[in-house]
Amino acid sequence: MKYFLFSLVIFFSIVVHAQTKVSGMVIDESGEPVAFANVIFKDSNEGTITNDNGRFYMESDNTYQTLLISFIGYEDKVIALTSKVTYDMKITMIESTEKLDEVVLISGKQSKKNNPAVDILKKIWAKKRINGLRQFKQYNYDKYEKVEFDLNTIDSALMKRKIFKGLEFVFQDLDTSRITGKTYLPIFLNETFSEVHGDNILKEEKENILGNKNSGFDNNQAIIAFVADLYQEYDIYDNYLKFFDKSFTSPLSRTGVDTYNYALRDSAYIDNKWCYNIIYYPRRKNELTFKGDFWVNDSTYAIKNINLEVTKSANINWVKEIYIEQEFDVVNDSVFLLKRDYMLSDFSFQKKEKSRGVYGKRTTVFDNYKFDEEKPKDFYKADKNPFDPNAIVQDDSFWEKNRLEGLNKDEAGIYKLLDTLKTVPKFKSYYNIVSILGSGYVEIDKWDLDLGSVYDVYGFNQAEGHRIRLGARTYRGQNDLWRIEGYGAYGFKDHKFKHGLAGKFLLDRKSRLILSGGNRRDIEQLGVSLTATNDVLGRSIASSSVLTVGANNRLTNINLSAASLEIEPITNLRIGVGSTFRTLSSALPNDFSLEYVDADSPTGISSEIRQFDFNALMIYTPGKKTIGYGVERNDINDNYSTLLLKYTKGIEGVFDSDFNYSKLQFAYTQPWQIGGFGRLFSTVEVGKTFGEVPLGLLNVIPGNQTIFSNYGTFTNLDFYEFVSDTYASLHLQHNFNGRLFSRIPFLRKLNLREIVALRGVWGELSDANIALSAPASINTPLQAPTDRIYYEYSVGVGNIFKVLRIDFNFRGNYLDSPDARPFGITGTFGFSF
Repeated sequence: MKYFLFSLVIFFSIVVHAQTKVSGMVIDESGEPVAFANVIFKDSNEGTITNDNGRFYMESDNTYQTLLISFIGYEDKVIALTSKVTYDMKITMIESTEKLDEVVLISGKQSKKNNPAVDILKKIWAKKRINGLRQFKQYNYDKYEKVEFDLNTIDSALMKRKIFKGLEFVFQDLDTSRITGKTYLPIFLNETFSEVHGDNILKEEKENILGNKNSGFDNNQAIIAFVADLYQEYDIYDNYLKFFDKSFTSPLSRTGVDTYNYALRDSAYIDNKWCYNIIYYPRRKNELTFKGDFWVNDSTYAIKNINLEVTKSANINWVKEIYIEQEFDVVNDSVFLLKRDYMLSDFSFQKKEKSRGVYGKRTTVFDNYKFDEEKPKDFYKADKNPFDPNAIVQDDSFWEKNRLEGLNKDEAGIYKLLDTLKTVPKFKSYYNIVSILGSGYVEIDKWDLDLGSVYDVYGFNQAEGHRIRLGARTYRGQNDLWRIEGYGAYGFKDHKFKHGLAGKFLLDRKSRLILSGGNRRDIEQLGVSLTATNDVLGRSIASSSVLTVGANNRLTNINLSAASLEIEPITNLRIGVGSTFRTLSSALPNDFSLEYVDADSPTGISSEIRQFDFNALMIYTPGKKTIGYGVERNDINDNYSTLLLKYTKGIEGVFDSDFNYSKLQFAYTQPWQIGGFGRLFSTVEVGKTFGEVPLGLLNVIPGNQTIFSNYGTFTNLDFYEFVSDTYASLHLQHNFNGRLFSRIPFLRKLNLREIVALRGVWGELSDANIALSAPASINTPLQAPTDRIYYEYSVGVGNIFKVLRIDFNFRGNYLDSPDARPFGITGTFGFSF
């Protein structure tokens, strides 16, 4: 993963330069653009890219003398070049009578009625549920996958840059893409062979990875996780296809006729089956759509092959091209099965034709299908996520037997290239820089130690003032069975040292039995979440935010010790038990009080809480996929739900603990993909505290006084503005992904994305708890949103300059509260597709 990041950073920093540049428009005799004309330098037979409106652009470090332009249906044309460096020309092609019969030009809006292509599409809808794997009770097959990354648009100017001095040998084996015509340099290859088993009755599927090989990476599951998340599985028969966290309307969708134009272009025998050829292209720009064609059988109406190319106007960042090919094989007269799946993505900072980028290619080949071989239900439940690279690294004989598609010369050469690169000192230096930026840690290999995170070195709050933090963690590899990490911090205003130390140990890999514990003594902004887990070293952004709204002075001195035991008896079901002991006191007593009534204190009031708790936790994440077998694992998808159930029991007297109480909490978070209308996130949280507890142990309704948008908090609430012992909250946030703005002409080209959100909470606070915390009420309100549900809503604009999102937040009620904030603006930065 880090080598790949190195390639991205270095490549995107390079400026284009060439000695010969040619651009132009290819038109016919009537002046109309000729799409997909083939323009090459005749002297070298070097290809170029042409787009669908007849424009072309190409450049080279060589000084070519002639251009050759050819296109089916037109006479070839040779253009003589002079000694100029830059050309911009309009070229008229003349129709060839010998080739006119081969040309079918289809453009403009196609009718939805009396259209044979639409009639065929309706039959595809009617038959799609019995096609392929879904027609059988059970299935299994072999799966071979190779993923490759390449630097593209390579020229001599790039090769001569100082950054590549000493690394010139990497450019010895350049090739040209058959799809885009660009030169490219392979930089990474990963191969995987696995067996897939599925049961349509149980709705279960399991993939057993039997072999894995990659180009020079010892710990590669981070890369595999990245690739798996990037290239998730899809079914072309689905109404929407998800790529890069975006839902594209499938050309086979039931709503396709409202999104695409369809035209019947041809019919022919393919593998002794009569098939129709249908082309399709979008009706509107800036929507998440494709263009391309597919062949479909005339009796089963199953797809034989299809290609999909994302339109350049689609609202997606950092990706200039997406091209997909799928081939299906004939099993019998009624069943077609996926045989080969190919996907190419061109990642680039810009969508200009001449801009450089990185190709990401995934090729998946399927073979040896078998059906109706039933497996017991337990087969699918056990060992669903583990991934042990050391156990599945196979020798050459394994790959010669199981590589379902051979490697070409470029792919085979990647293994040798990376092995050589790792011995070059200059490359090691680049690798170390990018590694720090990517992980946030400085690697000290000889000590098996990482220093960091570098992003936490500086902080600020009103109690500590300017704050410096230095941390470290043990790190022998991504599959470490144990990890210890810690930090030390110093505040220049309070002149106090803080620290944190924690460790976790994987005792049993099969059941994922993990023992963890630690201690932290620090200053913290508590109450920024309702149902938080006991992460000893966890720290919210509100605790060290440099810029805040109003006074961020309700901070707490916390000394927390924790120990827990966790197990995963069933895939994605985690059960844990543990205990914590903490002392809490105000970090700024003059501004914020945690005092409570204490009959045993000489003054009748205590300012410090000592509390021992026993806790039990259950987290269920159905559909979650992970990779790795160590004490820490990587997630490879984000479309799963999360259900959390937590029970806390406070026990008085243990280590002089102050209170007896019980607390029960539940949270449910679910992402919803709403077809082509974007993605909705929803969270429901409920909880109740039984017994009398002071302010420091109550449920604080999470406010947000930072300038950053933070899902799960109430943006227009101050910290501790509402507290409760019983609560119920709801968070809804929907991102339309530009669906609405794409219909507005003057906004369409900006590729902005609209976000709306609604947040609400109801709570109660008993009279007994109010009386117990009466001393604290002098400068902290003790109120809950009981009479009315507190709510707020926001509208936001995302994808501003591709990295910025701004939210406009409105408070719905309780506007008469002291210092209530009726309106606020927050934002966030981030990279997203």
